[in-house]
This record gives sequence, structure tokens and C-alpha cells, in this order.
Amino acid sequence: SMAEGPDTGLRLAELLALGRRLWEELEAGVEPSSAAQEKVRQGLDALQQAAAMVAQLELFSENEELEEIASADLKYLLLPALLGSLTLKQVNLSRRLEHLESARTHFTHFLRLCNSYGLGSFQLPPANPPGEERAGGLAPGGPADAQASLLAMASNRQAKIERYKQKKELENRLASMRTFVESGQADEEQIREFYIIQIQKWINTSLEEIESIDQEIVILRSRGSMKQPPAPPRGTPWQVRTPLKPFVLFRNTAQAKVFGAGYPSLPTMTVDDWYNQCRRQGVMSGQSTPQRAPGSISDEELQKQQQEKKEEEDDEEARQKAQNWDDWKDTHPRGYGNRQNMG
Repeated sequence: SMAEGPDTGLRLAELLALGRRLWEELEAGVEPSSAAQEKVRQGLDALQQAAAMVAQLELFSENEELEEIASADLKYLLLPALLGSLTLKQVNLSRRLEHLESARTHFTHFLRLCNSYGLGSFQLPPANPPGEERAGGLAPGGPADAQASLLAMASNRQAKIERYKQKKELENRLASMRTFVESGQADEEQIREFYIIQIQKWINTSLEEIESIDQEIVILRSRGSMKQPPAPPRGTPWQVRTPLKPFVLFRNTAQAKVFGAGYPSLPTMTVDDWYNQCRRQGVMSGQSTPQRAPGSISDEELQKQQQEKKEEEDDEEARQKAQNWDDWKDTHPRGYGNRQNMG
């Protein structure tokens, strides 16, 4: 199905080979970070060029059969998976969410292609990362949901174990075939099998990567929403208020006159004066005006309120003591600690 001259074919093969080699060197991970990031950039560049050529040549289509793909072309199916893997190797934290979403798109594209060619039996992951498709939906809850999620976790764990075993088996088969294929001794059928096994291994890798990408996206989004400053309260913006000057507060004018002389450095003010000043400065603007003027509460009422408050506090203390004693009895059997009379 390759519809191009030998020159393009060679160029395309070279780009894929370069991208793969850089990916393998990065997987071995021996170079310092700056050199590694340069390799990531070069690898992405080569693979993106190759992917653009593959798209232009229309090498793959979601409505053709696997048998219709030439054996030599099968390796190009791996391009989106390699692009996804290299995209994740970028370390710019400020663009992490963007890289995760881009890598997810590459892996999903790869899995869709494999699915349409009947390569590997697996369930396609959801099209969008978590949180997007549920926007505006009802929040899950209730025992039925909990039961369903427990079952999902158990089957997911089983699927992971199976996937891990399968991946190890595929890697062993690839290792034993690799030198044979790369030395040029393999026939077309063996070359075809070698590429299909590689694709199946990458299916497992892509499913794993999408799972961890989705978990990281959830964490990054929740962190992002926590970082946003809280919205200012609705209504009028906070007014800049002049702080009140210190003063001595008395219940009425008579008291103010009598005691005023005792505090030469501080002005005296009645409650009414103070209240009016506050209202003028807008301090009280958010509060409703009290039903009766301050100062009209009698001494008896004040005493009664204080007595009631004290009784409530005493009741609460007694209740707390009783609660603590009950808790202690729950955890200590009768006779606990009484060991003197043991014969």
C-alpha cells in the first residue's frame, strides 16, 4: 500500500529509525537532563515529520483490513505510540497538563487504529480525560455506585496483571526474534509477525500510560482549582475605612462626665455617640439597625443573660465529662487496673 518513490520510503524509514533510536537511548536513561531534553526534542521532530508523511500518503485507513497493509509498512503504525511516549518525556512543569493531554491524544489515536485493524482485544479508553465528559453531570454517590466501583477496581486489577504477564511474554519473543530480523535473514512472514508483536506490546504500554495520564490530570486540575484566588464577595467592593481612634466607652452621658476626668489622654464617648460615629463611617452598614437603642438594656437583664450563659457552659462541661466517662467504659472492662487483690 506504499504509494511513493524509493526516495520518500527511505526518508520515512530513516525518520522512524532515528525517532526510535533516540527513544531507546532515553529509555536507557544515562545522559544528564539537558542532553536528554535535546534528544526528546530531536526525536519528536523526526517522528512528527514521519507522521505527517504517513498521513499524506494515506498509508492507514480505519476501514481496511490488516492483510491489506504491506509487511514493511506495519512498523509505521507505531508512530503515534512513540510520539505519545516521547511527549511524556518533556520536563517543562508549567506545560505539564498540555503535554499530558497531547500524549493522551497520540496514544488514543494509536489504539483506535489498532482496534480498527483488529490488533489485540482491548476496550478503548474514554475519548476525553476524566472530568471533561462529566462536567454538569450528577455527582456519583450511594451504595450501588460504591459496589460498582469496587467491582471495577477488582476487574481492573485483574486486567493489569494479565496485561503485565502478556507484556513480559511479548518482550521475550521480541528479544529472541530481533537479531534474526535485523540481520536480514527473516522471511516476510517472520518480519510481519515481529512487527505485529511490537504493536501488541505497545497496545499494553498505551493502555497503561493513558491510565496514569488520567490520574495525573485529575491531580493537576484539582491543584489548579485550589490555586485560583477565591472570588470576591458579591455586592459592593470593600470600602477603605478610616480606623477608629481609641476612646473610653460609657453607658450614658452622666457616666461620661463623671469618669471623663480620670482619662485625660483619651476622649470619652457614650454608646449612642459611638454607634452614630460608626454608622457615619460605614462600619455598621452591613448590619441591620437594632430594634431598640443601645443602652436601653437593664442591669437585671444583663445579669440574667450572663447567668444563663454560665449555666449553659456548666451543662456542656457536665455533658462532656459524662461522654468521656462513657467512652472510657466502652474501651476498659470492669475491674481494669485493679490488680492489688489478685491472689
